[in-house]
Amino acid sequence: MAVPAGSAVPGKTRRTVPGWARKSRVVLLVAALALAAFGTTTQTWLTVHLDPQQLGQAAGGDGLQVQGSKAATTVTALALVALAGGLAASIAGKIARWVITAIIVLAAAGIIAAAATVLADPLAAAQGSIAAATGVSGGTADVSVSAFPVLAVVAGSLLAAGGLLVVPAGRYWKSRTKYDAPAAGSASEQAGPVDEIDSWDRLSRGDDPT
Repeated sequence: MAVPAGSAVPGKTRRTVPGWARKSRVVLLVAALALAAFGTTTQTWLTVHLDPQQLGQAAGGDGLQVQGSKAATTVTALALVALAGGLAASIAGKIARWVITAIIVLAAAGIIAAAATVLADPLAAAQGSIAAATGVSGGTADVSVSAFPVLAVVAGSLLAAGGLLVVPAGRYWKSRTKYDAPAAGSASEQAGPVDEIDSWDRLSRGDDPT
């Protein structure tokens, strides 16, 4: 018996993926925020004002510039961890996505804590750079703080929120592991809008998404 146009086929349901849950959007969001946090560490976080004779010619006339990668070394590493986690989420299974979410959130919390520590005690954060430039550690100095540590805190907070999206958004993603992948040609693979990352995953398995 013919099925009238517009009628649903019995036993098959079309699951629409909300825009916020698209795999490509969530992965790109996490990656962009992780890169934003990493980018802040390439900029000057602290400027140490000491006696020019003590600093020498290397410091110039604007004081000793301390990059975020030296003031808060953990931020750089944690941002890369979060970036790797976001990319891994695109091919992870259901259980692995929970683990990846925890990793991203913990990395984001570490970024926030490290940047907040610099804001709370900039002199302590600059001691390593001061000792390297002057040969004297434990001294006092006037330290000014740029806006980049604050931006790192903001990026870390948004990164944590983006990481928390992985689990609810992942409910709409097609499984990509050999254990929970749906059978080829099933209605769940055909339903919903085409996702670029989904197409790449299917090509890697030898399927033609076209």
